[in-house]
Amino acid sequence: MKKKQVVIALAGNPNSGKTTIFNNLTGSRQHVGNYSGVTVEKKEGRAKYKDFDITVVDLPGTYGLSAYSPDEVVARDVIIKEKPDLLVNILDASNLERNLYLTTQLKELEVPLLLVLNMADVSEKNGNRIDYTLLAKLLGAPVVRAVGSKNEGTEEILEAVAQFISGTSGLAERQIRYRHEIEDELQKIQELLSTKNQAFLEVASDQAGSHDLTYPARWVAIKLLENDRELMGRLATINNGSFLADELVKSRQRIKNVIGDDPETLLVEDRYAFARGVCREACHRSGLDRVSLTEKIDNILLNRALGIPLFLGIMWLLFQLTFTLGGPPMEWIDAGVSALGEWVGAHMAEGLLSSLLVDGIIGGVGGVLVFLPNILLLFLGIALLEGSGYMARAAFVMDNVMHRAGLHGKSFVPMLIGFGCTVPALMATRTLENPRDRLVTMLVTPLMSCGARLPVYTLLIAAFFSPQVGGNILFSLYLIGITLAIIMARVFRTFLLPGETEPFVMELPIYRWPTLKNIIIHMWERTWLYLQKAGTIILAMSILMWGLFTFPNVDNQGQPYATSAAQLENSYAGKVGKAVEPIIAPLGFDWKAGVALVSGLGAKEVVVSTMGTLYSIEDNDALAEEEEESINSFAEKAKQQSGFTPLTAYVLMLFTLIYVPCLAVLAVMKRETNGWKWPAFTMAYTVILAWLVSFVVYRAGLWMGIGV
Repeated sequence: MKKKQVVIALAGNPNSGKTTIFNNLTGSRQHVGNYSGVTVEKKEGRAKYKDFDITVVDLPGTYGLSAYSPDEVVARDVIIKEKPDLLVNILDASNLERNLYLTTQLKELEVPLLLVLNMADVSEKNGNRIDYTLLAKLLGAPVVRAVGSKNEGTEEILEAVAQFISGTSGLAERQIRYRHEIEDELQKIQELLSTKNQAFLEVASDQAGSHDLTYPARWVAIKLLENDRELMGRLATINNGSFLADELVKSRQRIKNVIGDDPETLLVEDRYAFARGVCREACHRSGLDRVSLTEKIDNILLNRALGIPLFLGIMWLLFQLTFTLGGPPMEWIDAGVSALGEWVGAHMAEGLLSSLLVDGIIGGVGGVLVFLPNILLLFLGIALLEGSGYMARAAFVMDNVMHRAGLHGKSFVPMLIGFGCTVPALMATRTLENPRDRLVTMLVTPLMSCGARLPVYTLLIAAFFSPQVGGNILFSLYLIGITLAIIMARVFRTFLLPGETEPFVMELPIYRWPTLKNIIIHMWERTWLYLQKAGTIILAMSILMWGLFTFPNVDNQGQPYATSAAQLENSYAGKVGKAVEPIIAPLGFDWKAGVALVSGLGAKEVVVSTMGTLYSIEDNDALAEEEEESINSFAEKAKQQSGFTPLTAYVLMLFTLIYVPCLAVLAVMKRETNGWKWPAFTMAYTVILAWLVSFVVYRAGLWMGIGV
C-alpha cells in the first residue's frame, strides 16, 4: 500500500532543542544543503509512521519573523511559499513565555500548527506545572510534551501529525488580536490591499499571477504596519505603491499620536502580553526568579488572596475621587446654568417660547451638563487604568469569579468598559469568539453603571447623604451592578444559553506610564460622546419632556389651571406618571418618580433634568418667593412633595442602575444580534429585575429602619 506523502517543518528559537527533535524524528535519513540564493543551511529528513511518509524540514532557528536576518526571511518564506502540511513549533518548556513570542508570529501566518514543549523535564524540575490540554485550547493548536535529550515524545509527535493530517485533532483555530488602536489600522490597511493593491499580495510573495501562493492579507497588513523592510521595499514595484506607503505613514502616526509609541514596539508588547496571558492561564510557576518590574507588580496585583480586594480598593478610590473632586466644579457649572436661565428669562417676555428656552432647553441640557466634572473624572480614571495596563489585570483577577458565572475573565473587559458607556462595551464583545459567551456578555453588560447614570447618582447622593458617605454609596452601586451582572450571567448560562465555557487568553501587557496625550485623547473622546448626546438625544428628550409637562395647559372647560402644580398633575407627563404609579408604589415611589423613570428610557441623564423640573414647579406666588435653587432645595422639595427619604433615594438609584438601558444601547444590541429579539428580552428582564431588587431593598430597609 502506497504511503501518504506529508511535509512538516520544524520552527523554534535557537537552543530550544529543535535540532535534537529533528534528529529523533529522522534518524540517519537526513541530508544538508543550502537554501537557493542564500548561505542559510537547509536540513531535510524522512520519517515513516503508520500510513505516512513524512518529509521533515528543519527551519533555521529564529526568535521572530520580522526580516531582520536571512534566517528569519528564509523561515517565513519556506512556510508561506513551500506550504508544509503542518508546522511544528518547538518550544523550551522551561522558558515558555519567551518562546511563545515566536508562536504568536507563526499564528499570524495562518498556517496549521503543532506545538512541542521540549525540555519538559527541566521545567518540571523547577517546580512548574503546565496544563497541556488548556494550553492547546488557548492557542488553538495541539500540544505535545517532549524531552528531546531522552527521546521522549517522539512517538507522540508523529501521532499528533497523523491525527492532524487525518483531521481528528478537534481544535478550533484561534486568531491573535491586538489593542483596538492597532486593529482599527489593520482593518484599514486590509481594505486598501483588497480594493487598490490586490496585486501587492502576489508581488509580496514573488508569485505574480498565482493567487494560491500569496501571503495572508492580515499578515501583510501587520508587517506593513510595523515597517517590515522587505515588504516595504516591494511597494515601489506595484501600481498605487506610493499611495499605500503614504497611507501606512498616516496609520503609524495615528497610533503614535494616541499611544505615544510606534506600532512596531506596540506589536512586540502585545505579542508578549499574549504570551504572558497564556502562561498565567495554563502554567503554574514556582521557584523561578522574576526579575522584571511587570512580574514583580503582578505577583502582588494578581495574587490569589490579594487580587480581588486590591481591585475593589482601586475602584473604591476611583469613585471616591470622582464624587469628592467633582463637587466644587459641579457647583460652579450649576451656578452658571442658573445664571444663564435667569438672564434669558429676564430678557424675554413670559410665554411658551420663554418657558421652552429656560425650562426645556437650558434647564434640561444644563441640568445634565452640571455633572460633566464627574463624568470627566470617571473617564480620566478609566483611561489611567487602561493606559497603565491594569484594566487587563482586573479582568484576569475576576477570571475565577467569571468562570463561576459560566464565562471567561475576558468577558469582564466589556463590563469594565461599560463603566464609561455601554455602547462601546457592547462592541467590545466582538473579541469573544464563542457566540454564547458574547451574547450573555451583551445581555449583562447594561447592568454596569455607565457614565449616563452618574448624574442621577450624584444628584441624589448630594441631596440625601452626607459627603462623608457619598463615595461609599456610589461605590456600592457599582459593586451591586457587577454582582448582578455575574449572577445573571450564571442564570443565562445555565438556563438560557447552556454550553461549555470557551477558554481565552487574557493578554497581560507590560506596565507603562500612560502618556498625557493618550489620557487626554481617550478621556476627551468619551466625554465628547457625552456632550454630543447632550446636544442631540438629551436636547430632544428635554424638549419632549417640556412639552409633556406644559400641555394641556387648560382644563376641560378651557380655563387655565389655578396653580402650576395642578397643571403639572393634569399634563401628559402627569398622566403617564399616574398610569405607572400603581406599579412602582410598592417601591416607595410616587407618580413624579414614575415620570422621571419613563423619561430615562431615552437617555438616563434625562432623569436628572426631569426630576429637577418636577420638583421645582410650585404655585406662582410661592415661586416668586423662592430662594435660588440648589441641590439642597431639591432634597427639601422631594421630601415635601413625594415623601423622599435616603432609603427612597437609594432605591431610586438602584432602579435606575438596573432597568432598561437607553435607546442607543438597544439600537446597538439590535445591530450586533441581527434582530430585536434580544433587545426586547433585555428590556423585559431588566425591568423585572429592577422591580424585584428595589422591592427587596426597600422593604428590608423599612423593616430594619435604615434610611427612613
